[in-house]
Amino acid sequence: QVQLVESGGGLVQAGGSLRLSCAASGIIGSINAMGWYRQAPGKERELVAGISSGGSTNYGDSVKGRFTISRDNAKNTVYLQMNSLKREDTAVYYCAADTAQTMGVKADYWGQGTQVTVSS
Repeated sequence: QVQLVESGGGLVQAGGSLRLSCAASGIIGSINAMGWYRQAPGKERELVAGISSGGSTNYGDSVKGRFTISRDNAKNTVYLQMNSLKREDTAVYYCAADTAQTMGVKADYWGQGTQVTVSS
């Protein structure tokens, strides 16, 4: 099993920045891709950003140019730097990990989620 623990969520004004972190533990040798998803009230969960074990990244269209995903394999940690935040970025953000090389619609492992609220 793999455990994922997120940190770094909170309340921020529009235009501000936040950095999310997610530390993986457990049987992490099988993990390849890691990423972040989010779910806003009344909406489906969506992929925000993903990163492979080799560092290849992919982003949701709504966050391209504003969010940056990175990964420290030595620390088994993935980060999401969120800049120029908008009210529509308000959601619960979930860390995820998968044995596949890229994050897809579903993931093998999920964190508990961290709330990000962007105020106007």
